[in-house]
Amino acid sequence: MLRSPNSVPKTKFWLLIGITFFLHILLLYRFFQLQVLDYDLYKQRANSNRIRANSVPAPRGLILDRNGKIIVDNYPTYVLFGIGDEIVSKSQNFSVISKATGIDTSYLSINYKNNFRSRFLPTKLAKDLTISQLSRLEEYKNDLTGIIYKQYPERIFNPKIRASHVLGYLKELDQEFLSTKTNKTDYQFGDLIGWSGLERNYESILRGRKGVSYFQVDAFGREAGKIEGQKNILPSPGTDIKTTLDLELQELLEKELKDVKGAGIVSNPRTGGLLAYVSSPDYPPDLFTGLISTKDWETVITDIDKPLLDRVTNGLYPPGSIYKMIVAAELLERKLVSESWEVFCPGYYEFYDRTFKCWNENGHGDVNLEKAIVESCDVYFYQAIQKVDIDNLSERSKMFHHGKKTNIDLPSEMKGRVPTYNYMNKKYGKWGWSKGALLNISIGQGELLVTPLQVALYTNILATRGETFPLHLVNKKINKINKIHIRNSTWKLLEKAMRGVIISAKGTGRRADPKIKDLNIFGKTGTAENPHGEPHAWFIGYGLKNDKIISIVLMLENGGHGGEVAAPIARSIFKKYFENDYKIAIK
Repeated sequence: MLRSPNSVPKTKFWLLIGITFFLHILLLYRFFQLQVLDYDLYKQRANSNRIRANSVPAPRGLILDRNGKIIVDNYPTYVLFGIGDEIVSKSQNFSVISKATGIDTSYLSINYKNNFRSRFLPTKLAKDLTISQLSRLEEYKNDLTGIIYKQYPERIFNPKIRASHVLGYLKELDQEFLSTKTNKTDYQFGDLIGWSGLERNYESILRGRKGVSYFQVDAFGREAGKIEGQKNILPSPGTDIKTTLDLELQELLEKELKDVKGAGIVSNPRTGGLLAYVSSPDYPPDLFTGLISTKDWETVITDIDKPLLDRVTNGLYPPGSIYKMIVAAELLERKLVSESWEVFCPGYYEFYDRTFKCWNENGHGDVNLEKAIVESCDVYFYQAIQKVDIDNLSERSKMFHHGKKTNIDLPSEMKGRVPTYNYMNKKYGKWGWSKGALLNISIGQGELLVTPLQVALYTNILATRGETFPLHLVNKKINKINKIHIRNSTWKLLEKAMRGVIISAKGTGRRADPKIKDLNIFGKTGTAENPHGEPHAWFIGYGLKNDKIISIVLMLENGGHGGEVAAPIARSIFKKYFENDYKIAIK
């Protein structure tokens, strides 16, 4: 038999044997690495496909009034999610969900597109599912892939009040805001976070700590039972906060300001705690808890009355005649006038080629400083202000907390404006203004702008002779504001004049007095001219009965005269608080 010669050299033969042996060794090592060395790693990866971990939101802390009554609570709502890769793997998923829940497929698709982050992460599809909808989803469970739903503790509000601007609302966390958080491990995309008001300012206290629940899924992403030996982590609820608000006073103030544009604040001058806080118009506090429609959102943001604007902290207004006590303090403290110094008011004042009118066209006759405050005579202040240096008046105004923030425990606040010599030069040029500008400033007009919140602190300073506390909504350890050093004689005149505003026959604030035995009301009205319409109406004041005291600030946009429209509202608040020994904590 013929045999072909072996043409392969032995060296190549052994080389081939060596390569084959090496490849087998390499393959065995790789098996060893996968099965032994990297066992934990691949077990973890396998479990990540088999085990699904869902974060469980923590119930936020409650928001209470000063007497422990609940203002903001939680109630459970269900949110439907879809895992990106798994839910799009079957084209009929959205149709099945729509059939089970009654939610339109286009709506589901839009939510999926808007909320999509990753094909491996849950994407929000629908919110506020009912138990009936969840039950029907369970019936269709075998026809769905990659579907999960979570229970969220949603905010629910006391039906007696709105307080939407002070309480604030929650918003889903987006990537832009998440990038600004210093501790990103505490938050995930889609988490609810306090976005305004107390909800935002006390976010770290209210939010609590999330938990984790585990369950097993099959290859299609459907729930396939619990995990043995894997314990769920329960969420830790947030801490409740007790505010200084009083539910009944808040309810009354909201009722009084329901049909007007403006702001109202009731506070305790001895502590700085706010008892009621209203910016009107406002918005329903539950507006942002559900899925707000585009139509509803457009209605809110295009409303000419600006319900989203917090007029208490961010509304800027000329103070009008309520500013006159600051001017009076400046005149007396620098001894520019005496208490007995008088001017004659014929109803107008001529300054070079201009005529400045008093609100009383018939005039007030002979007027001293006390009478000028009681009857709110403009002509007196037109003449007296010419003795004042604008920078000195600016410093005096800041002593009474005009032109600077109050630092209340809310996330947003305007500081207002008090004009100085440099400010006027920058705005008008060195030769573009004169002493005549001071005439408008003397009656709280011109370049002066304040927030109602600043005016509330100003009123508390007047009520306590400069020894009040900073304004706040949640009790905490705080120090008094820097004491305002003014002579006792000046304080006495201001108090006497503000008392006269209420009890004098020609006092502009007579309608603020509920005429309760042993109750002394001190006040001042203001009518601030407005170039865009009717004047703004102001009332500031405080009531004192035995050891009880409250202060009130009211500002009604385009309301008219303060004594006619704002003072009667103040009377209702004073009556509620002091009549029948209304029970309320002092702190």
